[in-house]
Amino acid sequence: MITKLFAECRLRLKAALLFLFFLGILSARGQSEDCKLSIGTNLGGISDWMTEMPFVDMMHNARTWGTRNQTDWIEGGVNEWNTELAHRVEKDENGYPLEVPFFFDDAALEDSQIIFTVWAYLAAWPSGIYTCFYEGEGEIQFGADGEVIHAEPGKLTVNITPSSEGGFLEMKITRSKRGNHIRNIRLIMPGHENTYQDQPFNPLYLEKLQPFKALRFMDWGSTNNWGHDNMWECDDEPSDTILTPWDQRSRMAHYTWATNKGVPYEMMCDLCNTLGVDMWVCMPHCASDEYILQAATLIKDRLNPTLTIYAEYGNENWNWMFGQTQWLNTFFCENRGIPWPEGIVDKTQNHLDLWTNVFASQPERLVRVAGVQTAWQDVANRTIRNLRANSFDAVAVTGYFGLHETDDNLLDEMGAEATAADIARMIRQSMKTEIEWISSDYEELAVPLGKKIVYYEAGQHITPTPFGEEPTYAQALLDIQRDTALYNLYNEWFDLVGGLIPEGDKAVYMNFSFVGSLSARYGSWGILETLDQDTSMVYAPKYQAIAEYIQKCNNEVSNKFLQPAGSFSETLKIIKRGSKQFVILSEEPMHEVKIFSFTGQLLYAIQVPNKEYTDISLSQLTTGNYIVVVTAGKQPISRKIRIDSMRN
Repeated sequence: MITKLFAECRLRLKAALLFLFFLGILSARGQSEDCKLSIGTNLGGISDWMTEMPFVDMMHNARTWGTRNQTDWIEGGVNEWNTELAHRVEKDENGYPLEVPFFFDDAALEDSQIIFTVWAYLAAWPSGIYTCFYEGEGEIQFGADGEVIHAEPGKLTVNITPSSEGGFLEMKITRSKRGNHIRNIRLIMPGHENTYQDQPFNPLYLEKLQPFKALRFMDWGSTNNWGHDNMWECDDEPSDTILTPWDQRSRMAHYTWATNKGVPYEMMCDLCNTLGVDMWVCMPHCASDEYILQAATLIKDRLNPTLTIYAEYGNENWNWMFGQTQWLNTFFCENRGIPWPEGIVDKTQNHLDLWTNVFASQPERLVRVAGVQTAWQDVANRTIRNLRANSFDAVAVTGYFGLHETDDNLLDEMGAEATAADIARMIRQSMKTEIEWISSDYEELAVPLGKKIVYYEAGQHITPTPFGEEPTYAQALLDIQRDTALYNLYNEWFDLVGGLIPEGDKAVYMNFSFVGSLSARYGSWGILETLDQDTSMVYAPKYQAIAEYIQKCNNEVSNKFLQPAGSFSETLKIIKRGSKQFVILSEEPMHEVKIFSFTGQLLYAIQVPNKEYTDISLSQLTTGNYIVVVTAGKQPISRKIRIDSMRN
């Protein structure tokens, strides 16, 4: 009995020592002087085809209303899918039609009209039973991948099963009574019908955002072309000179936030408060002084006072592909006879001054940001140096790496023969130029003016030239997004950017972007393709590189996966047979084997039906240390393994 007790104590001591060894490894990494970046992320824009899934109420990302014939099919009729008359429909302050059906005598209609919305891509939607709540009298119908299985006044139960092609969902208001019209529609994810009011955010969304230090809401706020659906609409009418009042902002109760005004500031604050992270907000280019003052005051009052606010005027106001640049040039340069970019400086200055006034009693909570184009020093200097030096705190640049035009030409010649390795090789050669651009921002702006550099967008920018056209090497552009080469490029880039940051400083580094699907034409911006991406099946090199950097620099470890559970068995052996091949031997029958990253992310899992040995191949994992958790007998047992490097 004493011998058995002694042996058990010895094993427990070994378990504790091994756990301390793990912590020592991570602590040493966490104390590295290379931890110069405080990594946050940009969030994706709200749309009916999004895969980011931030909310449990899917009405928040419904497409804006369409209109169509009340009769499903009229023989001999035009039967347009969308008659595009929603702008003429009489609505309440939250965008709900006051009466359905309706008719316009002057519109040459072939039938009375109804209202509908769609969600055009459901790849990230969980299948199951959704609950649709509403107020008022009328009728709501669901179609395509949604079926109403129970209806009662104010509530529909809807079975939504996305089809294999990505899915499609339609919701129609076929009848709505004037005086008590249908309003306040909510479409709630399975399992959240009793909690959505207290917790509006998707728990998985919160989990995946947990590592980041700050969130930038540029796309959440529809900053580019704000208030307009297209760039060319921002400055094409004299009325566009009218600055937007506060009462025209995005509202919490509006039927959808997938609009050209984006998500309300209240939700931005609430997300940051929930996660305990800093907030980076971009004001619309056309906001009035009243709008900016009210927005700044709301954020000051609603955001947790321990969190920092980064305030920016617009987004890339130098970028001619965006409507805000056209608007500023037309109305503040050309119409006033002032050269560009000098003509836009006073709008930026005014924005900075308004935020300064609101936070006069709490200046430590605010970082006033002035954005520039990283590689355009002439314009950057003519903007920044015309601002009052004491009116802003940081110069915002990008931290992108990608392909240059000469690289694109070479890859186009290679065509379908091009590989991810070819792209990686060219990017490494181009990184020197991009680092030189950033270095010049430190030398020309940050150091002489005594300002910090912050990165408003950063990461890979692997796109073709010209942007938006399908290149001959499209497959290679897609392949690198799931290749270990990109993981390595991220780590190399972190080192290069960190090397520019002055000793003892850290720089806010906002990844672009969080979740988004792959595209060879328009860029694969998301570090995850869908929110629920199984990275053990579909590798996410960008997400892994960022998560590991954050984990290293946070000096944190997931005790859930590294602490021994109960007792530590010496009866488990892991034998390495190759760089990524292992054999696991156990004296007790095994049930399950799982592989975790040091961030606690599950990367691999197999069931082992009462076997005492198993072979595992981890070809999908990249170089680094991992935790193996084996369930054998009643207790899980943890071991560290090492995946050796392989050439790209």
